[in-house]
Parts: sequence; structure tokens; C-alpha cells
Amino acid sequence: MKKTISLVCLIGCTFIWGTTFIAQDTGMDHIGPFTFNCVRFFVGFLAVAPFVFLFEKKKINHQIKNNTNQFFKLIVPVGAFLFLACIFQQVSLLYTDVANSAFFTIFYVIMVPIIVYFLFSEKLHWSIWPSVLACAIGGYFLSDISDVTIRFGDSLVLIGALFWALHIIYIGKIINRFDLPFFIALLQNLIVATLSFILVIIFEEFDFSKIKLETLEILYAGILSGGFAFALQLFGQRNISAAPAAIVMSLEGVIAAIAAWIILNQILELNNIIGCTLILGGILLSQLAPIYEKNYK
Repeated sequence: MKKTISLVCLIGCTFIWGTTFIAQDTGMDHIGPFTFNCVRFFVGFLAVAPFVFLFEKKKINHQIKNNTNQFFKLIVPVGAFLFLACIFQQVSLLYTDVANSAFFTIFYVIMVPIIVYFLFSEKLHWSIWPSVLACAIGGYFLSDISDVTIRFGDSLVLIGALFWALHIIYIGKIINRFDLPFFIALLQNLIVATLSFILVIIFEEFDFSKIKLETLEILYAGILSGGFAFALQLFGQRNISAAPAAIVMSLEGVIAAIAAWIILNQILELNNIIGCTLILGGILLSQLAPIYEKNYK
């Protein structure tokens, strides 16, 4: 039952992320990528804060009191990896199109099992590898990429995908040690907002009049994606390890395609449908194969 709830949380998380890509792209019509991320994650910080006081205020001191060093050794890289992943992804949208960005971002699905297997020596169920392959191929069909030339923006997305992979891995480590999903979400939002603000001061101009023009995009990307989606990710990874969690989160591409079909009236071509089917097949294989072997073998 706990794993089912975690799976629902991860699906909810990817649903929000899949519909946020449009806001991320249009949200830079009047402001720069650093300003967008700064305000977005500060809004996310404010959105999560009430839940920390309501549900985790008493638990924080109890869980962290005797493990302060270990907590900060985990929360700092969690926040830093999220910051770097978001910065590279956001800046890449200035140099590449959404289709390429969506495709190369999904490479974190490949990177997570490779990192946890070779660097952390974690045992992986055999179903992970064919599932990863299915999701990667599905991402290619889903993205409508006709030109395989890797542009500067695509290189940024690939670097960002590495940090997304590391973020997923470290989220798994911290949530399994400290059962404080809202508090962890709060702190990582604060870290990203603070580091982004430093970049705004150096490279951009913090102009409130221009920020107001992107209010809807910032609120959507901040409250739903920055706040609730990352909290749902933490709830999801409490009972699902990093590699299968990354596979489930590749559903983001499917939801983005469906959102574009519904909201932007984009046509779902045959290759898009094949891509969706492959990703869904990969997710089902990674989740059902271990259950089948446990119950019937």
C-alpha cells in the first residue's frame, strides 16, 4: 500500500512537471532565466512553509537534533544539484527548442541507474535496464526531433540532466534517513532561490515591473512545480528507489505531449503515440516485473 501511494505521488509530480514546461518557456518573455528561477523557487518556498509548520514542526528537532551534520551533508548537495539542474535547463531554453530540451532532459533516466550501479554499488532489478532503454527510445519518438545535430542549448540540457540524476539519487538518500518531506522541500527551494538571486545580481536586473508581467507563469511554476511537485517527489521516493523512480518520472514527457495537444492544439502524430506507448511500457515493466517475481516465483 505504501509503495502504491508513493507511485501515485510520483505520477502526480510528473503531471505537474509535464504541464510546467510551457510556463518555463513563456515565463522568460520579459525576464531572464536567473530571475525566473529566483522568484519561482521563492514562491515555492512560501507555498511549502505552512505545511512544515502544520505537519512537521515537532518532528524536525527530534529527527535532526543528533544528526545535524549528516542532515546538512545531504541537504546541501540536494539543493545545489537542484539549482544546477534548473539553471542549465532554464538557460538552455534560450538556445534550443522545447522538443530538444524535453528529449535530452530524459537522459537522466539513463544516468540514474548507471550512477547508482557503478558509483554506489546498488543492486538493480533486471527490469530496470530494458525499461530505461524503452523510455529513452520513447523520448526520441515523443520529441519530434528530425535534426540530430546537438546544438549549444542541447549540451546545456545534457549537463542539466546529469544534475537531475544526482538530485534524484540524493533525494532518495535524504528522505530515507529523514522523514521530513515538506521541510526538505522548503530548504531546497530556499537554496535554489538564494543561489539564483546571486546570479541575478551578477548577470541580470531585478525589475519588479517586468516580473509582474510573468505573474501567472511564476505562480504556476512556483506554487505547483517548485512547491508541491518537489514535495510529492519526496513522498514518492520514500518507498521507491532512485532508478525505478527516475523511470516513473520520465512520464513527464508523455504528459507534456498530452498537455500540448489539449492546451496548444498540437497534433499527436503516430511517432508521438509510439513514444508515449514505449515510455508507458517501460514504466509498467519496471514496476510490475518485481511484483510478479515476488508473488509468483
